[in-house]
Amino acid sequence: MRKLALSDEILLKIEKPARYIGNEVNSIVKDVSEIDVRFAMCFPDVYEIGMSHLGIQILYDMLNRRDDIYCERVYSPWTDLDRIMREEHIPLFALESQDPIKQFDFLGITIQYEMCYTNILQILDLSQIPILSKDRTEEDPIVIGGGPCAYNPEPLADFFDLFYIGEGETQYFALIDLYKKMKQEKKTRAEFLRSAAQIPGIYVPSLYEASYDEHGMLCAFTPKYEEVPKKIEKQIVMDVTNTYYPKAPVVPFIKVTQDRVVLEIQRGCIRGCRFCQAGMLYRPTRERSLEMLKEYAYEMLKNTGHEEISLSSLSSSDYSDLEGIVNFLIEEFGKKGVNISLPSLRIDAFSLDVMSKVQDVKKSSLTFAPEAGSQRLRDVINKGLTEEVILDGAKEAFDGGWNKVKLYFMLGLPTETEDDIKEIAHLADRIARRYYEIPKDKRNGKCQITVSTSFFVPKPFTPFQWAAMNTKDQFLGKAKIVNHEVKDQLNHKSIRYNWHEADVTVLEGLLARGDRRVGKTILAAYKNGALYDAWSETFHYEYWQKAFSQTDLDLDFYTTRERDVQELLPWDFIDIGVTKKFLQREWERAKQENVTPNCRMKCSGCGAAQYKGGVCIENQN
Repeated sequence: MRKLALSDEILLKIEKPARYIGNEVNSIVKDVSEIDVRFAMCFPDVYEIGMSHLGIQILYDMLNRRDDIYCERVYSPWTDLDRIMREEHIPLFALESQDPIKQFDFLGITIQYEMCYTNILQILDLSQIPILSKDRTEEDPIVIGGGPCAYNPEPLADFFDLFYIGEGETQYFALIDLYKKMKQEKKTRAEFLRSAAQIPGIYVPSLYEASYDEHGMLCAFTPKYEEVPKKIEKQIVMDVTNTYYPKAPVVPFIKVTQDRVVLEIQRGCIRGCRFCQAGMLYRPTRERSLEMLKEYAYEMLKNTGHEEISLSSLSSSDYSDLEGIVNFLIEEFGKKGVNISLPSLRIDAFSLDVMSKVQDVKKSSLTFAPEAGSQRLRDVINKGLTEEVILDGAKEAFDGGWNKVKLYFMLGLPTETEDDIKEIAHLADRIARRYYEIPKDKRNGKCQITVSTSFFVPKPFTPFQWAAMNTKDQFLGKAKIVNHEVKDQLNHKSIRYNWHEADVTVLEGLLARGDRRVGKTILAAYKNGALYDAWSETFHYEYWQKAFSQTDLDLDFYTTRERDVQELLPWDFIDIGVTKKFLQREWERAKQENVTPNCRMKCSGCGAAQYKGGVCIENQN
């Protein structure tokens, strides 16, 4: 019988004890005495969010296929348990064995969004692992960071022993095998890290030195030793059909954000939106075969008991055999009561036809992401979506029985004018008018249009990485313009408007484009009480403001300042395949309002052809 790390008394005091007890369907239990390496896989957010993350499910399954490795899971304790663990000095524990994380060989933390950075420090703190990597001893786990935010690891450099740059399926076994070998040879932690730095895709921050000039600009970033690589190259899986993927993912006890089977149909995106980091990081686009998807859909539904399957990708409409997989799922599972979810679809006739087959039209809402209100600004960001396409898509949807539409936009985009901002409200109104053109007796109730605006953050490895970011007051001023303009529209009663928190966006900009000097600010904010910054009910901007002043951080230096294209950026030592020259070219094309065709139409010479495969025209010539 497994002994739980938390007593019955504590479990009765906290909200949702099932977050912490483990033992879920398909979770893996091994005999600790029979394995060589213990790996704690962490998502630094609450269980319901972490359990919905596909990447951890893939790596959990992959690592546990080896008899000598035991991979377990750990998530951030919610604030109620966090308080009790500190008061009672209970060390953070893994779900499967309930053993303290500090007893493990590795702690791997996936870094999916910037607003979880203080949660990473919570994980280390509660695990009783020194927060700063320089303070760790031979007894402490090796702390690894991975995921999209690891592509600018510098703000977190002081807290991690190493970062894994790229997709986890490629180099984890090489890293673990090296660790096993060096452990047997009684090598030190420092010796292991120096050897690990020579594995492709592994970045060890302590082996590099950053220098700054008298203006505070980064002027040099150099390895401390000759054998340490100057560039870290991202690692990706080219054959996504014949690789690791879980047939029996862990099924949570409680309702989580994505309570369904997730079938990843492809990686990457052909579109090239200039604000989108994922679209650049995951090039080239690689598709899974239809036969593999059919097999896994069947196995995963059978092994989980889930009643919904979601086809996951950055742009599902661009999967070349979408019709094949959707028809298979409808024929095979539709009559068995399995719902099919299709996020990330472009709204065109085919997509609407597909969605009408798999959704209850009367209950569901359609999502459009025009991102910008005016055609001019959509061309600047390379959205590749004309107003005609948007309005025709809306009309098709309304004719098909939909009456609820969600529209997503960004405020603060480069070159944005007041006219562009007002066009958000005008476009929403024109969409509503399309609905009211339908004869009254054929309408499906009242039209509901929800307009949401987020605020633009220039992300590393995008053509907009050099762009200036708006201040909090500028963001809120623009939101007020949209709000005022919505109220002025003919169909204003059909339009609802929401906007994102500006404080959070400014902070996200700092963390996304910061250098390693920002680490001391993150630590100060955590010590001030910052935790769960991604959650509006627990976000306190005043903790961060205090940290800015405690660490003499110049917020404008990192956020509102436009970068010169010649400037050395904190992430320039990472090679994602897409070249800096291409990103510069796209930055210039944005200013000229020129659209770049997608990867299926024409090769734009981004550099991803070096991977020799995927949906890449240059590779097919």
